[in-house]
Amino acid sequence: MVSRHGGGRRRVVVAGTAFGRIYIDAVLSRPDCFQLAGLLAKGSEYSRALAERRDVPLFTDPEQIPDDVDIVCVVVRSGALGGEGSELACGLLKRGFHVLQEHPVHGTEIIDCLRAARAGDAAYAVNTLYPTLKPVRRMLAAAAHLCRRQPLAFIDAACNSQVAYPLIDILGRAAGGLRPWSFQAGPEPAGIAPTPFRSLNATIGGVPTTLRIQNQVHPDDPDNHSYLMHRITLGWEGGVLTLAETHGPVLWNPRLHAPRDDTGRLLMAGPGTDRLAVPSTVTLSDQAPGDYHRVFADVWPEAVASALSRLCRDIEDPARRAGSGQWALAVSQAWKDMTAQVGMPELIRPGEPREVCLDALRAAAIEEEG
Repeated sequence: MVSRHGGGRRRVVVAGTAFGRIYIDAVLSRPDCFQLAGLLAKGSEYSRALAERRDVPLFTDPEQIPDDVDIVCVVVRSGALGGEGSELACGLLKRGFHVLQEHPVHGTEIIDCLRAARAGDAAYAVNTLYPTLKPVRRMLAAAAHLCRRQPLAFIDAACNSQVAYPLIDILGRAAGGLRPWSFQAGPEPAGIAPTPFRSLNATIGGVPTTLRIQNQVHPDDPDNHSYLMHRITLGWEGGVLTLAETHGPVLWNPRLHAPRDDTGRLLMAGPGTDRLAVPSTVTLSDQAPGDYHRVFADVWPEAVASALSRLCRDIEDPARRAGSGQWALAVSQAWKDMTAQVGMPELIRPGEPREVCLDALRAAAIEEEG
C-alpha cells in the first residue's frame, strides 16, 4: 500500500462529525494502514473539540484539504436525504482524492460521482456499511457455500425503512447478483388493525423474495424507533439460514425430512433416520452477539475499516473500479424501485420505548420450562 505522499499509510480525512465519528474510529483502529489527516466540518464547537481531541486539523472548506491526502470519507447527507454530500464528493474526486461515501446515494448522484472519479483518476465507492459487518459476512460466506451446492429457493427479509438500502445490497450478494429484480406491494388488508410493516412480493437475482418494511419514521428522531434493523432468512433444499438480527447470530436449521415405513408412517428413530440425528438449530459462530456499546465502539468501525480496505484495492487496481461502480449503481436503482412500491413513510412520534428487564424475561422463560 503506497500513499500519495510516498509513505506506507493512506492519509484519510473524514467529512462530517455525526456518524463520521464511526469513520474516525475506523481509521484510528488500523494505524498500520491509515493515518487520520484531519476532519472536514462546518466548524461547530463540537467539531473543533473533536479535532483537538484527536490531535488533527479541522478544515472548514474542502479547498483547505492538502494534496497529500489520499482518501476522503464523505459522511455528509447526500441528495437522497436532502444534503450536499454528493456535490462535495464530486468536487473532491475531480481533485484526485479517492472517496468513500456513506449511503444512501441516488443513482443520478452516483453517475455524477463516477464521472468525476474518471476525470480525477480516482476511486469512488458507496459504503452501505452493513454488508461488511462480521455477522453479515458470516451469513454471506455460509450462503455462498450453500449456493455452490444447491440453488437458493427463497428469500424472506424484514427491516426498517432507514436501513432498506443496505438490505438490498446484502440480499443481492446472498443471491449472487441483483438482476433481475422486481418489487410489487401487496394490497393493504381490510378490516384489521394497520400493521407497522409494508409487505412486498419481490424478485432479487431471480430468487422469489418476500420483504416486510417498517415504513415509519419519527421526523425529529429518525435514527430511533425501529422494531428491528435487519432479519434475513434464506432457504435451500437442505435447510434454512437465518440472520436473526443485523449483529447476529447466524442460525442454520437443517430441513426436517423423515422416511416412511411400509405402512406409510414416518420413521422417527432407528435405521435409516441418520439425518434426524442433528440439532434442529445450529448457531454458526462461537461468539454471542455483543451489547450495543460494543456495536458502536468495535463492530461498526471494523466494518468501515473493511470498506476502506476494499476501496484501497480499487485504488491499487483501477480495473476493479468499473465493477464497483456498476454494483453501487445497481443497488441504488433497486432501492429506488423498492421505495416506489413502499411509498412515503408514516410519520410517528412515540415516546422513549420502555425497557424490558432481561433477567426477568429469562426467569419467565425458565419458569415456563419448569
